Amino acid sequence: MFLTVPTLLTWARIAAIPLIIGVFYLPLDVPTRNLAATVMFIFFALTDWLDGWLARKLNQTSAFGAFLDPVADKFLICAALIILLKLQRVDALVALIIIGREIAISALREWMAQIGAARSVAVHMLGKLKTTSQMLAIPFLLYDGALLGVVDTRFWGTVFIYIAALLTVWSMAYYLRKAIPEIRARVH
Repeated sequence: MFLTVPTLLTWARIAAIPLIIGVFYLPLDVPTRNLAATVMFIFFALTDWLDGWLARKLNQTSAFGAFLDPVADKFLICAALIILLKLQRVDALVALIIIGREIAISALREWMAQIGAARSVAVHMLGKLKTTSQMLAIPFLLYDGALLGVVDTRFWGTVFIYIAALLTVWSMAYYLRKAIPEIRARVH
């Protein structure tokens, strides 16, 4: 099921990364670049919801799609954080916490799946709240201006990215706490 509509949408999220990055190298004024990157990020982030909905609606769920979907999300988030770091719109420590957690929890989930304990690190509400905070923060930080002439997106993006960093640490602690009994049982 490599070429179903839901899987193609997931691949589109990965393909979008160089497009979003490339906007910042175009000979456009800064507000235009910011707007273009923000619109693209939001559009491709929404494909995360759409591909899941279509997979269920069209009965095109697959193990490959279930694997690729979170990978695409992590690539998109990490690439956006690196762009924001380069633009000095996000703190390096915050980016490191979020990216480091994504790598660590992905590795933990892979290992837990190999030992037959994947259920102990299944997606939890904390992880969903973390993702929601990131998905609010990143477009605000990419836009980096006064939305509708009123909303200071840098301020609110910074607030949401710090909330995301806090939820990142909290959710990582939760997943590790859930995994430790399984790890102890397998090691001894």
